[in-house]
Amino acid sequence: MEITLKMIGGKYKPLILHHLIENGKKRYGELQSFVEYIPKKTLTMQLRDMEADGLIERTVYPDVPPKVEYAVTELGKSLYPLLELMCDWGYKNIGDRFILTNSQCNCDE
Repeated sequence: MEITLKMIGGKYKPLILHHLIENGKKRYGELQSFVEYIPKKTLTMQLRDMEADGLIERTVYPDVPPKVEYAVTELGKSLYPLLELMCDWGYKNIGDRFILTNSQCNCDE
């Protein structure tokens, strides 16, 4: 559990990973638009952490201006069942205390 939390234990890491798994490669701006209210510095740091941990890969294209895409690695894809369990658990236990702001799950009660 400790290693898993170290790798996906950021406020936005599970959201980013799930989004990349479900929707394929994305550019930085697309990720920033998807995860509303995330500071640029935080997004950059979480992407760097996940890249260093081998969960995502960053591809730089030599265009002008430079184009950068992020994609999930096989290691990152292996977290999908865990992310889906997190979705299901959160959906079933949202209660009145929380408001869902960025629904990614396809949960059926």
